[in-house]
Amino acid sequence: MPSPIKRPWIKSESPLGRILQNTAWLLGGKGVGAILSLGYLAIVTRTLGPSGFGHFALILSTAQAISTIVSFESWQVIVKYGQEHLREGDGGKLGRLVGFCIAIDIAGALTGCAIAAAAALLLGPHFGWSSAMSMQAVAYCAVILLTIRSTPTGLLRLFDRFDAGALAETMIPIARMAGAVIAWLASPGITAFLIAWAAAELVCAVTYWSLALKTAKDRLGRWSRASFLQARHENAGIMSFLTATNLSTTVSSLSKQLSVLLVGFFVGAAGAGLYRLAHQLSNSLTKISGLLSRAIFAELAKVHAGQNEKDVRKLFRRTNRLAIIAGAIIIMLILTLGKPLLLLMAGPAFGGAYPLLLLLGIAASIDLVGVSFEPLLMATGHPRSIVAIRLLNALFLLAALAVLLPRLGATGAATSNMIVAVTGFLMMGAAARHYSRKKRGAA
Repeated sequence: MPSPIKRPWIKSESPLGRILQNTAWLLGGKGVGAILSLGYLAIVTRTLGPSGFGHFALILSTAQAISTIVSFESWQVIVKYGQEHLREGDGGKLGRLVGFCIAIDIAGALTGCAIAAAAALLLGPHFGWSSAMSMQAVAYCAVILLTIRSTPTGLLRLFDRFDAGALAETMIPIARMAGAVIAWLASPGITAFLIAWAAAELVCAVTYWSLALKTAKDRLGRWSRASFLQARHENAGIMSFLTATNLSTTVSSLSKQLSVLLVGFFVGAAGAGLYRLAHQLSNSLTKISGLLSRAIFAELAKVHAGQNEKDVRKLFRRTNRLAIIAGAIIIMLILTLGKPLLLLMAGPAFGGAYPLLLLLGIAASIDLVGVSFEPLLMATGHPRSIVAIRLLNALFLLAALAVLLPRLGATGAATSNMIVAVTGFLMMGAAARHYSRKKRGAA
């Protein structure tokens, strides 16, 4: 099997240097996306208003929640198990691993479509959706689920093509911006904006698959519908790893979307719109958290595969220091730029979202400070610890929402998320340090 593509512009050979370089590639694409998102969110919010944007936000959150439930994060499987096959030059095993992940992704997507239909039927009346809007929600969910991107994402990260991944990710904000402008000019309304968002997902998926197949060309062995099932036996622990990553991602991401849905359920569409807008803006300001996590996991998996625990601990300490600095900078940005940005983008009608933005931004910054904890546990083979912590933290969130949401509305939901960000940080950090010290004692 040929060696991964060497790119002359990457000079660093250290794990931390590669993390920073890969994060820079991802951040470059997301940076463009963050700027464009301000534009298309401004168009949508000013066109639909708080109530209309609330209905739009509830459809998006429903689709993302269902996608989270059925997603198996197959990109992590490819990055973790593909490292060994890549080093050994075994294209057959790598090809079967990829085929297995594609099958898992398709099965999850089809299951999600059935869940989406049931969810629209049950939740639509509570959200104030008409039958036509419920059908539109189902159609949008189907597009989100069937535009599978996890497997090609894993291939690009396995071959250190974070630059290609950044290009693919940039397609979403570019297509959304173009679609939002067209919808605004042609037929401004929820339906038109949903079509624009769905088209952006399709463009992104096509770009991902094109780049991934081009990158992996001649590196994957042939596999058939029967042979890819051998991947279960060729990759020890793959089923438990898949289950753990699914549960971890489901609990973590679902809790964020659940807050939007619960606000819509108890407060109404307008409240959900304010909450969703604050959530998206806080995510834009803290986007580096998820990007850094992906780069850290890829590098920790590579270092751990080399059986060098000393290097794993060293990299973990360095990424911790980097995350603390980044988290402090993000909080300062939210305090200084958050409110002016919100008013400039959405207008005075959405001014009530600023307290939510502040609380959610602080919560996201706390997640950023602890960004290396979960990748360390995942890369070193402790996914069950992550699942246990995520489940416990989800219970904390439900308890906090039950107490604060009826009393404080959307502010209570944002406060609940900030509380669980702190508890999750403390628990995940304790687990990461425990296994780090345990490895050091065994060395």
